[in-house]
Amino acid sequence: MTTNHDESTHASCSHNQGNGEAAHASCGHHHCEHERPLQQVKHIIAVASGKGGVGKSTFAVNLSIALAQTGAKVGLIDADLYGPSIPTMFGLLDAKPEVTEKHLVPLEKWGVKLMSIGFLIETDTAVIWRGPMVSNAIKQFISEVDWSELDYLIFDLPPGTGDIQITIAQTVPLTGAIIVTTPQDVAIADVSKAVSMFRKVNVPILGVVENMSYYELPDGTKDYIFGHHGGEIFARTQGLSFLGSIPIDRAVREGGDNGTPYMLSHPDSATSKAINQATMEVARRISITEAERGNKQS
Repeated sequence: MTTNHDESTHASCSHNQGNGEAAHASCGHHHCEHERPLQQVKHIIAVASGKGGVGKSTFAVNLSIALAQTGAKVGLIDADLYGPSIPTMFGLLDAKPEVTEKHLVPLEKWGVKLMSIGFLIETDTAVIWRGPMVSNAIKQFISEVDWSELDYLIFDLPPGTGDIQITIAQTVPLTGAIIVTTPQDVAIADVSKAVSMFRKVNVPILGVVENMSYYELPDGTKDYIFGHHGGEIFARTQGLSFLGSIPIDRAVREGGDNGTPYMLSHPDSATSKAINQATMEVARRISITEAERGNKQS
C-alpha cells in the first residue's frame, strides 16, 4: 500500500467528491456484482459515533473479540486515520503487515484480522492529509488488503460525519451501522447527526449501544455518572433498536492501554456479559436487516 496519494484523485464511485456527497453516497449500495469489493465478506459493519470519547473503538475491539469467540471469521479495519488506536488496543505497536502479490496481509491476533494506518507509519508521525488522500487510503484498506473469507468485517470509524464515513458508504455495501453513545445530552446531540448521515446515505442502522451507562458501587448500587438511560431513550425516539447498556469498569480502560481486550482478561464480569449480550443483539439485527433487504429486492 502506498501512503503518498495524489490529492487530485477522485472517489471510485461515479460521483465526484465535490458534487453533493450526501445526495450521491447511496450509490455504495448499488454496485454491480463484478464491481463489488469484499465479495468474500458476508457482513460489513460500521461502528460509529457522532462524538469522540464515548468508547467507540473500545466497543469495536471487544465486539470483534466477542464475534470471534463464537467461531466467526472476523476482520477489523481501524478507519480513524488521524487517531488510530487498534495497534495499542491489540498490543501490536511495533508490528508491520507483510506484502504478498501486491496485497497487504492483515495482521491477526486472537482470531481477528487487523489493518490500521498505525501499522504503516511510526507511532509519533502525524497524518496530515486532505479529503482525497484520506479517501484513497480507506479504499486501499478495502481493495489492497487480502481479507479472504470473513463472516464479519468491522470498520471502526472516526468520530463525526466526514470524508471517511462518506467514502466507506460509497465504496462498500454496508450491512449496517452501530451507533455508540454515552448517556449524557452532549453526546446524544452529536449522535443524532451520525444517525441522520447514515439515513441520508441509505445505510441501515442496526441499533444504538449505550456505553459507560453506570458504575457499580461496592454495595451493588449503580451510580449513573453520565445520566440515566439517555442512549435507550434516544434509540426509542429515533425508532431504532437498543442493543444494550455497557457499564463503566476501570479494567476496560486498562485493557485498552495494555493491549489485552477486556473480553479476554475479564470474561465472566458483568461488563463482558453486557458486551456479549450486545453482540448477540447485533447478530440478530443483522439477520433481520438482511431479511428485510432480501424482501425488498424480491
